[in-house]
Amino acid sequence: MKDASVKKIVLAYSGGLDTSVIIPWLKENYEDPEIIAVSGDVGQSDELEGLEEKALKTGASKLFIEDLKYEFVKDYIFPTLKAGAKYENTYLLGTSFARPIIAKRIVEIALKEGADAICHGCTGKGNDQVRFELTIKAFAPHMKVIAPWRTWKIKSRDEEIDYAEAHGIPLKFNRANSYSKDKNLWHLSHEGLDLESPANMPNYNNKNFLEMCVTPEQAPDKAEFVKISFKNGEPVAVNGKKLGPVELVAALNEIGGRNGIGIIDIVENRLVGMKSRGVYETPGGTILYHAHDVLETLTLDRDTSHYKQIVAQQYAELVYYGKWFTPLREALQAFVDKTQETVTGEVRLKLYKGNIINAGVTSPYSLYDEAIATFAKDEVYNQSDSEGFINLFGLPMKVRAMMTQNKKK
Repeated sequence: MKDASVKKIVLAYSGGLDTSVIIPWLKENYEDPEIIAVSGDVGQSDELEGLEEKALKTGASKLFIEDLKYEFVKDYIFPTLKAGAKYENTYLLGTSFARPIIAKRIVEIALKEGADAICHGCTGKGNDQVRFELTIKAFAPHMKVIAPWRTWKIKSRDEEIDYAEAHGIPLKFNRANSYSKDKNLWHLSHEGLDLESPANMPNYNNKNFLEMCVTPEQAPDKAEFVKISFKNGEPVAVNGKKLGPVELVAALNEIGGRNGIGIIDIVENRLVGMKSRGVYETPGGTILYHAHDVLETLTLDRDTSHYKQIVAQQYAELVYYGKWFTPLREALQAFVDKTQETVTGEVRLKLYKGNIINAGVTSPYSLYDEAIATFAKDEVYNQSDSEGFINLFGLPMKVRAMMTQNKKK
């Protein structure tokens, strides 16, 4: 029996395979509700072309395309960068932190439009369903959520394509190259098809595969240098030119992409418990993380630096798990922001065929003292002081060793 109580639905709409078939499916399985499509523009560029026509043609009453790029970079990407957060020490969270900002805007529109429900196209196997729904709970705890993948009879991408073809829904791909992709200003992910077997090497020569990067083999034979300026942990300029957050990431994507920077092939542990394999392109982000790490080696003291690594892991898990709008993430952010007060300076890097090579770092807050660290003669550091330090530092070990030896007598 169709649910007649749902008369207006706001749909998280990308125009991809899932959300394209969801609109007619909702029409068929509810009492012909009004469907308002919402797309959050987080830098997916050409994917937004023709989106309104497609949404209306398949049954939506209207489409909101919300420009979220500046907020995405300033309030989500940069805070995560400053934290140094990498999920499982590798993944730069490109899809993960894009979901909360999109979901938050969808909730705002749903409340304004008086919607009865919010619908998303996330699968029951993935992380995104959690990220979307935790954000909905944070801002509209009583809102009904419709997740077709958890209820409909469609069981695969092939069956989705069959449904789309049967309903005359145009698709921008065919079965042979229908990788599951997610694109934004920060990254592009690839999953599915031949990538489902970790034994298969990705087909980097497939013209439908890499979009943001060339392979290292295709990169120029001459190295390229890039200089990035930071203020309080945030990047503010590239090669001496001040840029806004969106423009800065875009510029580094171009530089990194043409040098084969930022392609990773990983098997990760999903939140729902299974492992998944994906290939990610994050050219500008990879450069920024590297540069930020280099600058912190100069500006953070040892204890803060080591503890921040622990915080980075916890922060990454919170972002990956969709817990952006939580007290713990906000509290960790306060710690991170405090550590960034002196993370100001310039980092120079050499890019060559997929490699990032350090080429110099400076900061007005540098804790590196050449007079102390030098191997040459100095008048600052008394090397004989280290004997007393070692005696005290090693005292617990010495006492234990003495006890052990006495026991053996």
